[in-house]
Amino acid sequence: MSNNEIFGRGINAYFARSYQKLSAKKSYAWILYITGLLVHIVATVLFFYKKNNNAYSEKYAQQKAQLIASGIEKEWAAEYREQELSKASFFHQKIDEQKLQATVQQLVEQRMNKEVEQQLFAQDVAQQTYTAYFSQLLMKPAFLALSFIPSIIMYIILILCSNPFARFIVERIIQSLFVIVGVAILVFSILYISPFDPARNLLGVEATPAQIANFNKLHGLDQPYLVQLWHSLSGLFTFDLGNSFAGKEDITQSIMNKFPVTLKIALFSLIMAVIIAIPVGIISAVRPNSFLDYAFMLLALIGLSIPSFWQGLIFILTFSLKLQWLPATYNPSNWLSIVMPIVVLGTSITASIARMTRSSMLEVIHEDYIITAKAKGLSEKNVIVKHAIRNAMIPIITVIGLLFGGMLGGAAVTEKVFNISGIGSYIVDKQFIPDIPAILGGVVYIAITISIVNMVIDVLYAFFDPRIRSKMKQS
Repeated sequence: MSNNEIFGRGINAYFARSYQKLSAKKSYAWILYITGLLVHIVATVLFFYKKNNNAYSEKYAQQKAQLIASGIEKEWAAEYREQELSKASFFHQKIDEQKLQATVQQLVEQRMNKEVEQQLFAQDVAQQTYTAYFSQLLMKPAFLALSFIPSIIMYIILILCSNPFARFIVERIIQSLFVIVGVAILVFSILYISPFDPARNLLGVEATPAQIANFNKLHGLDQPYLVQLWHSLSGLFTFDLGNSFAGKEDITQSIMNKFPVTLKIALFSLIMAVIIAIPVGIISAVRPNSFLDYAFMLLALIGLSIPSFWQGLIFILTFSLKLQWLPATYNPSNWLSIVMPIVVLGTSITASIARMTRSSMLEVIHEDYIITAKAKGLSEKNVIVKHAIRNAMIPIITVIGLLFGGMLGGAAVTEKVFNISGIGSYIVDKQFIPDIPAILGGVVYIAITISIVNMVIDVLYAFFDPRIRSKMKQS
């Protein structure tokens, strides 16, 4: 056998195994059937044709004939007839001989089929399922070659989802799409029923009814709810949000210009928080009720309690106006201007992560396996680094993901204080009109980023926790 033949059979076996494994779940079975519909229609016809002419059908007919020849059918018929007569007598029902015979025949047939199936099962003669039949077809190189182009989407799904980690990511992407669509529909619906009138707010109180009607017609606000919703959703997923109600600016371009600023500040704030908070939380947990523990947790409580807008103003008064160390407002060309926004935005999340790290570490270091590791003579440093931190990271990672999403959504206050032209302040400025396409675009693209972050966090779960990896491989 040549190398090409071996390679070809390996590919066939790979697709056959993947199909059998994925088809075990009904949701995947339907997805694979729909994405390879043309090929599956032909395969289904062949399956039912051969089902009536295969060895199972022959065995089934032979076994049934043997039962009939044994005379057991007449015994069952007499038994069921007696049961039906007793039932009719008990309920004082009139007996219809023709109906009685039909009922008895139906009960005998059902029992006959059940008995034959049990006997064949005992003889290890199994009826072939469609999944097994299609897997056998996939083992044939000619079938794979002929069906590859018509069912290319199905084969792509088989390739992507054959690996548990890849399947996990694909499932999370699909879930994120549903979340994003749900967020878009919810935000649009809230803006649609909002009492604010974009035409009146932009044109002024002196605008005539004709001007308002013309504005609504120009921007499609006179159309039904479902039509407007469809236009908004189609614009979101084609990255063509059109122009805003105010200023005729291109919304997609505006978001592309403003969103990176907010994302950059949020990412640097998160990095600052993780670098400071995790070591602080670990130290507090390792030395509970010590001076350092009390000092760190007091600072964390203060950080959680300080309003970000007040902290920003204090920073401007202190570091900009009095000490003149840092610029008071954001300037893209001056990297120092981003320092205060990062610190202000990251203060509260630093405090939250520190408290969660302490709590999670305290729970872990009192577990039996940590005590056992210490009893075996491992140093405290090795126990903390190799065992405790890794097992304490799951809740910490969860909190980090939630806080990052909160930062993106709540950055508007910090952006307003430091005069940053980011996505948060952009949405706030547009919501009082309300500029529906601009708000919808900003909120949905924030939701997309948060969904991506949550997907990364789910993957990190598997990296830190071998139990999750094991479940993913078994699923």
